[in-house]
Amino acid sequence: MQSIIQQLLTQLDQILLGKHHQIKLALSCLLAEGHLLLEDLPGMGKTTLAHGLAKALGLQFQRIQFTSDLLPADILGAAIFDREKSQFHFHPGPIFTNLLLADEINRTSPKTQSALLEAMEERQVSIEGKTRPLPAPFFVIATQNPFSQSGTFPLPESQLDRFLMRLSLGYPSPNAERQLFEGLDPRERIEKLQTLLKPDQLAELQHMAKQVTASPALLDYLQRLVDFTRHDDRFGHGLSPRGALAILRAAKSWAFIHNRQYLIPEDLQAVIPAVITHRLRGTTIDARSEELGKLLIDQVKVI
Repeated sequence: MQSIIQQLLTQLDQILLGKHHQIKLALSCLLAEGHLLLEDLPGMGKTTLAHGLAKALGLQFQRIQFTSDLLPADILGAAIFDREKSQFHFHPGPIFTNLLLADEINRTSPKTQSALLEAMEERQVSIEGKTRPLPAPFFVIATQNPFSQSGTFPLPESQLDRFLMRLSLGYPSPNAERQLFEGLDPRERIEKLQTLLKPDQLAELQHMAKQVTASPALLDYLQRLVDFTRHDDRFGHGLSPRGALAILRAAKSWAFIHNRQYLIPEDLQAVIPAVITHRLRGTTIDARSEELGKLLIDQVKVI
């Protein structure tokens, strides 16, 4: 299975040049059965990464462009009356897929955003009084533009907490951008990507990632990290138990990608910024979430 993981990373590196660390984090997120939030300026490769992951992992893919007039039924589906048979028939929405790309999720109203809450947490949706399970596996990769841009709605904390990780891709390196100028088309490379996994193989990888062990000393370190956020005045509030478990899940997948069956402190440190930056806030205006992640890693002793 490790050879497949390396092939996955190699293929994805070819469509998103110079973003190896972010690609590994994104893959770790999906192996941990988590949802991914990509926040950056338009045109940075967010949609390209989502397409590439779906193609390489062999996942059924649907994309929804979130706009201000989007309704929950446009995502979930609706029951439509059949006059000939005098009964309602349910027409499933695009959420009934393996990987849903919620493009520019913060350009729609909070009411429509909330349509994803049950799906992301329970892998099911309740429509017309009936609960309908979603296909397995089910992932949401959402993209959002910075809040400084016009026409955006902030995601509520309950929605943000459903995402295991939040990543920012940033500007490409000069070498990667030069290759784009010289004619490298990421969309063409996506079409040429090989599908390396079947659904049952992805489930096997996810199961193997869960089996990564954490020693008592490692769990002590995790508890010190979480406790620090709850008692240091520079944090507006502490990390919740779900947030703490998210760090552990993500770290196990990160260790598995690096061919380890046990956790080391560096695994926690590698995923902490992506896991906590959308869950924590600083007590001062200039205390950005990225700075809080660095503060946490620097201040809490491993031993």
